Amino acid sequence: MNLSVKKIIKTILPLALGGFLVWYSISKISINTLLQYFKDANYWWIALGLFFGVLSHLSRAYRWKYLLEPMGYKPDFGNSTMAVLVAYLVNYAVPRAGEVSRAAVMANYERIPFEKGFGTIVAERIADLLMMLLIIVITLFVQFDFIYNLLTKNVNPIKVIVLLIGLVLGFLLFTQYVKRAKSGFGLKIKNFVAGLIEGATSIFKMKNKWAFIFHTVFIWLMYVLMFWATIPAIEGLSVPIGAVLIGFIAGGFSIAATNGGIGLYPVAVAGAFALFNIAEEPANAFGWIMWTAQTVMIIVFGGLSFLALPLYNKNK
Repeated sequence: MNLSVKKIIKTILPLALGGFLVWYSISKISINTLLQYFKDANYWWIALGLFFGVLSHLSRAYRWKYLLEPMGYKPDFGNSTMAVLVAYLVNYAVPRAGEVSRAAVMANYERIPFEKGFGTIVAERIADLLMMLLIIVITLFVQFDFIYNLLTKNVNPIKVIVLLIGLVLGFLLFTQYVKRAKSGFGLKIKNFVAGLIEGATSIFKMKNKWAFIFHTVFIWLMYVLMFWATIPAIEGLSVPIGAVLIGFIAGGFSIAATNGGIGLYPVAVAGAFALFNIAEEPANAFGWIMWTAQTVMIIVFGGLSFLALPLYNKNK
């Protein structure tokens, strides 16, 4: 299979999956009912959620300078912000292409070599991955009793123990295979893990590491607050903190799986809420309202940034 065919498949498959999931989600709630939820929603709460989202994007753009400055580059904050917003917009069209466009914008308007800009974005993604893992760990601790009861209630404990033993043994064998690998898939995994460790440890070696860590925590706190603040927009929807965290994690993975979470986001969030016996209809409606608010914000700000970049830099 040649490279062009792979690119086409990688672009079309997420869109096709998103289209199917849109149909599946709509099948769970009629369009008229969904539109009524949109009509009755409290948009002050939605605006508050979007405010937290905007703060996260601004913080992400500002955090970028801590990775670029040691290389001798001091990007304009306006260009950094617009590059981040354009990247989010591009990701809606082509999954994971936003990072490339973000580095390209800075190469064009800030004269930062593409490979250096892209390298700092990869380092950012490592920090973001660690934050997502941290949120998952916190959720496991906060909801330990709930998750334990859920598993013991629906799964045979003996099967769980056997599965865990199998997973541990499989992990140990796979680790040994990767350590000894000198080519092929094993070597790719080894290099990836080595890069992950190197990127993570480099954060603690940078000059402004605590400022970088602060902004990283702040960005993800704003993500969670954006999710939490939008819940009261639907009258009568009561969501405990555990459901907020699990719903947020499910929504986060859905965004990575399809173009901006199209179709999958409402399904993932509603599925997470269902674990807490939250009614399916308002849960689906919340997922669609949350996803729509985020998408409109990205389309508007990302589109405006795309148009404003050449005007903002016309004298350069």
